[in-house]
Amino acid sequence: MKLKELERQAVQVWSPASQYPVYLATGTSAQQLDASFSTNGTLEIFEVDFRDPSLDLKRKGVLSASSRFHKLIWGSFGSGLLEASGVIAGGGDNGMLTLYNVTHVLSSGKEPVIAQRQKHSGAVRALDFNPFQGNLLASGANDSEIFIWDLNNLSVPMTPGSKSQPLEDIKALSWNRQVQHILSSAHPSGKAVVWDLRKNEPIIKVSDHSNRMHCSGLAWHPDIATQLVLCSEDDRLPVIQLWDLRFASSPLKVLESHSRGILSVSWSQADAELLLSSAKDSQILCWNLGSSEVVYKLPMLSSWCFDVQWCPRDPLVFSAASFDGWINLYSVMGRSWEVQQMRQADKGPGFGNPGKGQPLPPLQVPEQVAQASLIPPLKKPPKWMRRPAGVSFAFGGKLVTFGLPSTPVHQVPQPCLRLVFISQVTTEPELLAQSAELQEALGSGNLLNYCQNKIHQASLQSEKMLWQFLKVTLEKDARMKFLKLLGYSKDELQKKVSCLHVRNTCLLGDALPADTEGLLSRALLLGELGPAVELCLKEERFADAIILAQAGGSDLLKQAQERYLAKKKTGIAPLLTCIIQKNWKDMVHACSLKNWREALALLLTYSEPEKFPELCDRLGTRMEQESGWALTSEARLCYVCSGSVERLVECWAKCQPASSPMALQVPLHFRALVPPYQNPFPSLQKTKRKLDEAAQRLECLYDKLCEGTLSPPVLAGLHEIARCVDAGSPEQGLAMHAQVVGCSSFSEVSSFMPVLKSVLTIAHKLRV
Repeated sequence: MKLKELERQAVQVWSPASQYPVYLATGTSAQQLDASFSTNGTLEIFEVDFRDPSLDLKRKGVLSASSRFHKLIWGSFGSGLLEASGVIAGGGDNGMLTLYNVTHVLSSGKEPVIAQRQKHSGAVRALDFNPFQGNLLASGANDSEIFIWDLNNLSVPMTPGSKSQPLEDIKALSWNRQVQHILSSAHPSGKAVVWDLRKNEPIIKVSDHSNRMHCSGLAWHPDIATQLVLCSEDDRLPVIQLWDLRFASSPLKVLESHSRGILSVSWSQADAELLLSSAKDSQILCWNLGSSEVVYKLPMLSSWCFDVQWCPRDPLVFSAASFDGWINLYSVMGRSWEVQQMRQADKGPGFGNPGKGQPLPPLQVPEQVAQASLIPPLKKPPKWMRRPAGVSFAFGGKLVTFGLPSTPVHQVPQPCLRLVFISQVTTEPELLAQSAELQEALGSGNLLNYCQNKIHQASLQSEKMLWQFLKVTLEKDARMKFLKLLGYSKDELQKKVSCLHVRNTCLLGDALPADTEGLLSRALLLGELGPAVELCLKEERFADAIILAQAGGSDLLKQAQERYLAKKKTGIAPLLTCIIQKNWKDMVHACSLKNWREALALLLTYSEPEKFPELCDRLGTRMEQESGWALTSEARLCYVCSGSVERLVECWAKCQPASSPMALQVPLHFRALVPPYQNPFPSLQKTKRKLDEAAQRLECLYDKLCEGTLSPPVLAGLHEIARCVDAGSPEQGLAMHAQVVGCSSFSEVSSFMPVLKSVLTIAHKLRV
């Protein structure tokens, strides 16, 4: 399936796997000319956005180059800094090697050229960055010249050893993917030389004895340190050879499906079995090196493809640059071929339209066969899509498992057998009986009798009360019944109150002196209720003060209530304070855990429905954490009232032995018994709880900011995230968060960046 296309006569290179967003850099090819015969060079960087359905690439940076390019390579050197995106090295004519700062190319600000060195005597056709030390760059040119450049000090490059004889061009260079000091070079004569930089000399040479190999490319195995592939561009021997340096006398495998010389190969770093190749027969093939078969094939193109490369970040994507001046991006997952050449219908595969006179003849390519209407996907799932292991429970206590073999990759036979194991899980008979009983109750709908039986069977008072609470959740008027279970009944309270003898007191008694009585009478006659209430409060005539304050309005009544509650130190004063001020959160945090029943009763009676679950959870949490296990069992009652399944399960598990099958009862019973209406705002409640926990965990970030221990890149990234949040764009904040995490050390940001991501995700979902 074609994903993107770009009309450029250029060499190409992908951004490193750590780079996001994904970029594709192109440099004007030194081996091609258009009808204008211009020799000017251009370096361009395009963003690859697969969310955009169009085939076009978005250009993000452009720079004029002093010469055209034979080879481009993009390294991650310097990308540990927040503002850096790595380095692009370009090999040009006359031995010119140029290094570009990608960040400066994208921003068009500072000078993008880091350095230019003309150390080689001929065109630089081979480049590769060391995958272990990003500051080491290998370059190859004519006359067997190979230099190793240290980007920290470019003044004097080193050589891997004496030049190989006879002197010839360096067609390709590649660092070993497992051993950092091993480098290999490919030569037109068909040989590959393996260099050891510790010894500063070649340690082995491999070559085909037929002397018909004309090496055009090489690549190391991503996983096996001793294996590499060589490809031949000779039409007499269009093969790919897989060599193992442990048996270097002959190739381990020979792949023969191309009809003409092979121009490039690319080994997938995500799946070591997949190898891409392009040849002069206008075909692009994907090989399975395990079975030596072609597992993916593009229909014949209009021109030769001289370079194919896997995308380091998106393993199913690869790019192909062809001599007709097009760079196409494909997916190996396959799809219809109808979009092929839709935008190239009026463009020939040759030099284009020169403007005057007749157009130049097109490049000569082999006769094409009819294109297929469909591109089949890979014949087997690639490695990055395979599950390494899996497990599933089946009926009858069966457990089904599978997994990849633990044998090293190079020792696994092909085809590799995948074994599936079925085992019988030993279960507790008592637990099975209880499960069957619950299943029967769920099927018949007779859950009330089920809970009643559990109440009779409970041996502990706490267990009995728990089942009583669960039973109430299935009945109507649950709040009133919860209060009765806690020992509080409105009917009984009314009976007790009716038994009390209420005596009326004289309004004009001797409680106040005569002068004070005169002042109070005057204030009432003048309508100054405020001073009158103040006089009553000073003389502790609280009843008179409250009656007068009711006539004076809500503000005066509130003031009188506060003064009364502050002066009247009785046993019931705190309860009155809670009821009047409705500050249930402070009550939950400050109440004595000995009076947990009273606290829960207050919440059941007075708290608002949307705040009730959170308050019950807070009370239960205090009972668990501050009682020293004494009230852990009773805390479960709070979680039943709030409808918090997760907290009830956790609390139940603390009260049960870890190996006891009884620990499994709560998820079965509670999920079956608690009706949905018990917690009317579960989504908002869960979100608020997450934010509360995030606020506590972000205290470590506050400490780091106060201590000044964060590195400048991380600090700059946090400021940028804060700017995105202020601008109301949490989505951009998430993108910046990913960039900061990718460019920072794990030990520095692991304590607060995951929490910060959760907060940004919630903000994005809520659109705040």
